[in-house]
Amino acid sequence: MSRQVTLAIIGAGARGNCYASFAKHHPDKVKIAAVADPDVQRRERMAKAYNIPPEFCFSGYEEFCQHPKMCDAVAICTQDNLHEAPAIACAELKYDILLEKPMAPTAEACRRIAEAVKKNNVTLAVCHVLRYTQFTRVLKEVLASGKIGEIISIQHLEPVGYWHQAHSYVRGNWRNEAESSNMLLAKSCHDVDWLNDIMGKKCTMIQSFGTLRHFKKSEQPAGAADRCINCPREVESCCPYSAYKIYFRDRYCHNNTGWPTNVLTPDVTQQTLAKALAEGPYGRCVYACDNDVVDHQVVNMSFEDGTSASMTMTAFTAHGGRKTRIFGTLGEIDTDSQLIHIHTFLDDTTQTIDTNTVNDGGINSGHGGGDYGIMEAFLEAVSSADKSTIVSGWEASLASHLMVFAAEESRKNNTVVFM
Repeated sequence: MSRQVTLAIIGAGARGNCYASFAKHHPDKVKIAAVADPDVQRRERMAKAYNIPPEFCFSGYEEFCQHPKMCDAVAICTQDNLHEAPAIACAELKYDILLEKPMAPTAEACRRIAEAVKKNNVTLAVCHVLRYTQFTRVLKEVLASGKIGEIISIQHLEPVGYWHQAHSYVRGNWRNEAESSNMLLAKSCHDVDWLNDIMGKKCTMIQSFGTLRHFKKSEQPAGAADRCINCPREVESCCPYSAYKIYFRDRYCHNNTGWPTNVLTPDVTQQTLAKALAEGPYGRCVYACDNDVVDHQVVNMSFEDGTSASMTMTAFTAHGGRKTRIFGTLGEIDTDSQLIHIHTFLDDTTQTIDTNTVNDGGINSGHGGGDYGIMEAFLEAVSSADKSTIVSGWEASLASHLMVFAAEESRKNNTVVFM
């Protein structure tokens, strides 16, 4: 890298802190120069962690953008429905932009961001981090080698996980489409984008099905309270989605005070956690929340040469890595996002490649190393003024976002959408 990049964090929540932490491991590559967040505690924590002077701490992107350009780039890590305005404002000020996915909750907003980036000739990297993992790099090398011939179809599973669904998409920030975005966009635009990248050709048709099947009032067990902490013991102890179980028994009691527990309270103690479960949104019964996003969805995609892909996203798994099967003319691949099993038809043999990366619980291992990978690529692009390291720029990201919006149109209208 030719020089150190100065970076402002807009949105100092979980994702903002994740990307900022790259500076702790590589201070020669990036310096966190400013922070903007309306939450005073989050803003002050980041300022303290990265020695950001008070004059470079702002109450939001509006205040930040009132000043002349003060650093090289920004990382926009606000909520989904708060991406468009800061992205356009920062593009107008000629900042290079790292933009948390999704780009925005509507196709029109995504197009406006793309137009602003194009007009101002700034670098944009959308955080489709699955493109930046060691696993994806190795898999694409295997596919390019021709070992399984031409891809005919792909079968892909996104196992959200029962507790992750309860945390983020029933109780949490992405539970309600009007307040954030639809479930497919919030959780699985990663996966649609990744499938589009692996296929490497234009998608022509999309069909999708999905509903909110389980996490609703009609499924609440008899005798259950609307807060887990108030639920009768005989009912709460039988519920896998109990907030007391997920945050206290499964995590706090095992000294796990990181994500997702620290979302409930930044200073995790028995007292603060009990207060959060008694008063905060994460203590609610999963059958008594204001959630409306789906808990399972299937997306079927047809590509320009007649090849196809199907993706299943479901809450009802034990979590774990994404699982994919790729069917080719000369063989097939079966993978769990770490081990790649390659079976070739001609000799009926199977080869296994382990793409495992370091798992230190930080940015080096986040999203299979994708969090680290995108930061490395983005900082190199900014430092060298060479956008070639970015594989999730505005064109590729807009294309896959439009696929997601088409899938939602299909799901809601019970139709096949022609791209």
